[in-house]
Amino acid sequence: MASLQASFAEVCAFLRKHKVSEFVISKFEMHAIDGLSFCLLTEQDLREMHISSVSQRKRLVFLAASWRRTVERSFNNQLSPLSDLFNDINCDRLAAKCTYPTTSDGLLSSLLDCSEYNCYATSGDSTDLVCARDSSDNDKLPYDPVEPHPHMWKVFVSALYAFIVAGITAFVMVIAHERLPDMSKYPPLPDLLLDNLPHITWAFKAAEWVGVLLMFMWIIILFFHRYRQILLRRFFALTGTVFLLRSITMLITSLSVPGRHLTEHCTPYEFANQTARFNRVLEIWLGLGMSIRGIHTCGDYMFSGHTTCLTLLNFFITEYSPRRIQLLHTFSWVLNLFGVFFIMASHEHYSIDVFVAVYVTSRLFLYYHCLANNRILHQADKKRALIWFPLFSFFEYDVNGIVPNVYELPFRNWRGWLFNSPKTNRFNSKLLLATSPPTDSCANCTDSDEMLSVCHRHIHTNT
Repeated sequence: MASLQASFAEVCAFLRKHKVSEFVISKFEMHAIDGLSFCLLTEQDLREMHISSVSQRKRLVFLAASWRRTVERSFNNQLSPLSDLFNDINCDRLAAKCTYPTTSDGLLSSLLDCSEYNCYATSGDSTDLVCARDSSDNDKLPYDPVEPHPHMWKVFVSALYAFIVAGITAFVMVIAHERLPDMSKYPPLPDLLLDNLPHITWAFKAAEWVGVLLMFMWIIILFFHRYRQILLRRFFALTGTVFLLRSITMLITSLSVPGRHLTEHCTPYEFANQTARFNRVLEIWLGLGMSIRGIHTCGDYMFSGHTTCLTLLNFFITEYSPRRIQLLHTFSWVLNLFGVFFIMASHEHYSIDVFVAVYVTSRLFLYYHCLANNRILHQADKKRALIWFPLFSFFEYDVNGIVPNVYELPFRNWRGWLFNSPKTNRFNSKLLLATSPPTDSCANCTDSDEMLSVCHRHIHTNT
């Protein structure tokens, strides 16, 4: 039986069982490769053992992955000590990328026969595989390698965070409207783009309808994405953070109205009492500050909230949608650009408002995902990340690297989704869809041999 305490003789017996040549077994005996050493075996180790045959090295790495997965299964659905060991050699990010079949006792029965399996590329900077049987949808792992212990309550916390920030933003918008500079004393500021772009009366509502369409596309992706909990957490966390920053910039500096066509709507508010002010806050809060819902606000210029929403939705759609559907990505970017153009053409914001919104939103999105994909919270200096990024640490601590774009019928395992029940947490094998790498900037491994040597794990079938 595979274990960390197995002697080198047991490892050699395991290799003989799988028809490894005696020459290779003699190398294992010479180096006294025991159970723990076999678990941590890499292709570089095999080179140092002077095993020159590529096929032998690949076979041995494959067998080591089988041994390692069997050991991990023995820890009763808990992460084994091997996870920490793989952190030290930067391997466990890739170790959970590829799934391969095992026998009922968890050991590799023979060389992989891919004719029974559908293999799809997942994510990362290499061609990592997820293999699943066509003939059965009962395959399951003892825990999900992307997020071993998902917590539904964290999604509610992130949603509550975004909801509270929306209320704070609505309150600041009311204050900004009260402090709006008098247009007779402070005319619109010179703006290079607005001065040369004609005003289109319906453009602002058109920009909002573009946002509605992008939101509809994002909801569809969430509906079918296997890791919708992680996606929702990230969406709410980033939305709340960007709008909290926007609340600060709106409050500290009041810009004059960007266009004279706003004279009718943009006069400083004077509330008779706090109840009237609260009612106005509630109106903006529940109406999401959208003109198509009858909400008209002024003074909330730096930076553009509409541009923020359009850009954030575009980035989430292109990040978590299938890479092979290039038309969807192009359509999302076109909508984003047209939405920004409509905002500019409406003369509801200065050009600097739109530029800062695009820059801040895109940078926060990329920084957040770069930190998450590189597992910064599982590095040796993780204390620094815990201090400087407390919100990120709270939401991302249990996520192991890049989230693969895998899709399934939603709510198939609703009990496991809500109650985190291992018995109902099954993979929907027939509907696995996966994509190419979500980003080129967030990879740790550059050695293809290292990737191949560690990128192995198994689908454990019901017996």
